[in-house]
Amino acid sequence: MSINVVPDWLTTLDDEDVSFIKKFIMSSGSLKEIAGIYEVTYPTVRLRLDRLIQKIRISEDTTNEPFVSLIKRLAVNDKLDFDTAKILISEYKKIKKGE
Repeated sequence: MSINVVPDWLTTLDDEDVSFIKKFIMSSGSLKEIAGIYEVTYPTVRLRLDRLIQKIRISEDTTNEPFVSLIKRLAVNDKLDFDTAKILISEYKKIKKGE
């Protein structure tokens, strides 16, 4: 990958997420060390990492459906929770399949 090419999933993250990723890498992936840096508990860091993973997974799941893309963008941008987004997408696909 060229340094001039930024992966699509990375462009969907906000500055705070990118900063977290950098600190995570610089601490060799130690969640305990990250918890110390942010002055939060280990479970809080684990939850943040899990949420970041969800954001990346949603952004990588490409589709040509504008409605599905909209729902994914809303979820990635914290306008809609991930579980609700999954339900909406699943129901939409069922409806489309029945047409």
